[in-house]
Amino acid sequence: MGETDPNLSLRARIAGHQKLIGSFVKISGPASIEILAGAGFDFVVIDQEHGVFDRASTDLALLACKASAISGIVRVPVLTADGILSVLDCGAMGILAPHIDSVDRARELVAACRYRGGRRGFSAVTRAGGYGAKPVWKHVDEADASVAAIAMIEDPAGVENIDEIIAVEGLDAVFIGRGDLTVAYGAATRDDPAIVSAVDRIIGAAHHAGKPVWMMVETAKDMEPLLAKGASSFIVSSDQGMLRNAARDTMDRIRTLTRGKGSPSETPV
Repeated sequence: MGETDPNLSLRARIAGHQKLIGSFVKISGPASIEILAGAGFDFVVIDQEHGVFDRASTDLALLACKASAISGIVRVPVLTADGILSVLDCGAMGILAPHIDSVDRARELVAACRYRGGRRGFSAVTRAGGYGAKPVWKHVDEADASVAAIAMIEDPAGVENIDEIIAVEGLDAVFIGRGDLTVAYGAATRDDPAIVSAVDRIIGAAHHAGKPVWMMVETAKDMEPLLAKGASSFIVSSDQGMLRNAARDTMDRIRTLTRGKGSPSETPV
């Protein structure tokens, strides 16, 4: 994937168009994050939208990110300033916001992520502020420099408005939600011409604006054609998906090994 500098903040790495690899975390608790960090992933996306995370479990997950030295992004379920504030206070290094389909919603996302020029509520007595150890303006400047605002483009309106959305100052990247676009367009698969055209339009607008494009893939093999199109960073599957695939692969191997020799449950112990 090319050289990356893990010492830079997530926002700086995105601005430098580093090719970053992450995964969704949908299972609450620290173990998935520790495992993914140990495997060398650049970031995880704690999934409040489709996972089982409340504020307490999100706080624990972000603590695991800090302890494991991996960037923690939170996909919030809805675009609200208070929801974004709560996870930033817990130490999130990025916000992945769903259904950004207008310039106003893109500006709302950026404003919720920023102190200067934005509307992020201030507190330094949080994990993000070192529990009061950081002077006020040091915390403000470090937070504004490091927190990434990433817009999910997953609605037909978002595709139509992509040129205006991508031009919003302070928006760091866009994520193309092919699953939601497939459903929204009533397409049979994400390889439908309508979805391919939408993806190409978003990537074209992002390149024109000099903004990175993020996408989700199921496997590393799926990345190659999207890299060729110009996607720069990828969310690869999820902890649930990797567990499912590993479990299925293990059972396939066991069935092959034991075929004709009885099932594993029939083997004496």
